[in-house]
Amino acid sequence: MAQNIENKLKEVGFGEKEAKIYGYLVENTGGYPSTIALKTQIKRSTVYKILLDLSVKGLVNGIVKGKKLYYQIEKPQKLLRFAKDTLENAEDKFEKTKKIIPELEGLFSLSPQKPKITYYEGVEGILSVYEDMLNTTKPYEMLAFSNAERLVSLLPPKLFDGFRKRKEKSGITTRGILPGSEGNIKFVPEEYANISDKYKPVVRFIPHSVFPYESEITIFGDNKVSIVNMTDNNLIGLIIEDKTIHGMFKMIFELVWVGAEKM
Repeated sequence: MAQNIENKLKEVGFGEKEAKIYGYLVENTGGYPSTIALKTQIKRSTVYKILLDLSVKGLVNGIVKGKKLYYQIEKPQKLLRFAKDTLENAEDKFEKTKKIIPELEGLFSLSPQKPKITYYEGVEGILSVYEDMLNTTKPYEMLAFSNAERLVSLLPPKLFDGFRKRKEKSGITTRGILPGSEGNIKFVPEEYANISDKYKPVVRFIPHSVFPYESEITIFGDNKVSIVNMTDNNLIGLIIEDKTIHGMFKMIFELVWVGAEKM
């Protein structure tokens, strides 16, 4: 029965040691700190600290019994009052946090030396990376080191179709460097068949046997670079927002673009 009470207490927010001590008091109608420490196998100093904290929260009270401090629980209804106070405090902190976010964002944006890096995980996270590429107010040229056939297998067909059409609508042109596998060679003719020629990706291929990468680097917008790992067991993505890094990756792409034509 004691273990069942402890588990239920942890479900409502008690820490493991708090639940043990409070559960002991419930089971035994009270106890001396030394006895509680012995029975729960929690250090006496920790027991004193937790009992004091529970007293402050109004969940237990201490009385002098036999010249020693003896602890017992308050009425169980006090738990409900405590839970309500916790909820109200959390809501208050949430509202205060919302109010300071604009100020914090303003201070963050004043740090020109610090690139902004956003990390994503899983399929939903990777979709967020590609969504960011489309959140643009003006046309731009997207540059990518990509394994397109891997990308097609990763994204749901409907979403990939929407991605292509939104790129065209936003005026985003594309150049890509791809491993020369059969699937990548067929990628543009098959996947962009219904897109106007102006917005079909212009691609160059490099030997698939030498460069069989399953990741992608995309230079987009006027200051962003995304890096995506597209392996099944490690779907992660990064967006780096920095003008200098963006420019450096553009130069690397152009260098490889020339080399790919020769290969």
